[in-house]
Amino acid sequence: MNTRKVLGTVAVGVFALSLAACSNAATGDGAGSSTDAAGSLPASCSDENPTIGVALPNTINPYYIAMQEGFEDTAEELGYEVDVAIANDSESDQLAQIDAFVQKGVCAIALNAVNSDTGVSSVRAANAANIPVFSVNVTIDPEGLENQGATIVQYVGADQTEGGKQLGEQAIADLGTETPLVVGILGEPSQIPTIQRDEGFTEAIMANPNTTVLETLDTNVDPAVSLQVTGELLQGNPDVNVIFGDTGPAVVGALQAIKEAGKQDQIKVYGFCAADTPLEGEYVACAAQEPYEYARIVLENVQTYLGGEDVPAEVLQPLKLYTSGQEVGAKEFG
Repeated sequence: MNTRKVLGTVAVGVFALSLAACSNAATGDGAGSSTDAAGSLPASCSDENPTIGVALPNTINPYYIAMQEGFEDTAEELGYEVDVAIANDSESDQLAQIDAFVQKGVCAIALNAVNSDTGVSSVRAANAANIPVFSVNVTIDPEGLENQGATIVQYVGADQTEGGKQLGEQAIADLGTETPLVVGILGEPSQIPTIQRDEGFTEAIMANPNTTVLETLDTNVDPAVSLQVTGELLQGNPDVNVIFGDTGPAVVGALQAIKEAGKQDQIKVYGFCAADTPLEGEYVACAAQEPYEYARIVLENVQTYLGGEDVPAEVLQPLKLYTSGQEVGAKEFG
């Protein structure tokens, strides 16, 4: 993963189009445009080694550790300094860290928001200082951006809906279209990316007309919470035979709860890949993201933008599907 690779297909979707309709606070043009950017960017962008502020939710999750490494390694290659701030999953702390970036006059900000909705305030604070914002991994609420008159230059992340769809299609391939399926979804209902994953999975698995999808349960991207809610799910719904975990930590908790309930032979688990968790037994398929590469793409596009060229408003990377017995690659996570 440390080698440079060809970028995946760039997709510009509805979100990108809605952003393009807004004016870019840093440029006065549509999102992704760098026309006349040099005249409105922070003065620090003219430094020999401009500083990019990087805001991450936490470094407990191996996913964000890999992303931080991606930012640091790529910044060194491209001649940037990175100032990394870790919010410890606190929305207020992250906003304070963005304010600190503003006070320092960083050249640009790479924002992996703690939450889709509260990230709007962070973007608005940066916009007020003409600091361009590149959003990564967590989509910033487009309606909130419009309401607050806030804009980002670009969003980089996985094609979340397609990732969920891949897993749903795999479940259909494994289980067929005749077997009655009772599906439990372990999610994070406050985040746009996880909602998109759930929607993709649900759409695909409904190809089996005998499918019942239960109400999505909130795991808070925490294996301990997932363990608890999965245990309650299995007690209240003994017919559950498929579980979809839309994050790696959700999968970890689900697998433990299934083991404790002694239902390994009754349930199949599909989800976004869990770190250091082999695909075996009831854990039959996972979709992997590449946070290290997302960080690389962000900084490469920051460089393009600062150089006076346009960048796409949205970059969606394909996910890798792994099935039972396969080994998930290094720096690949759910």
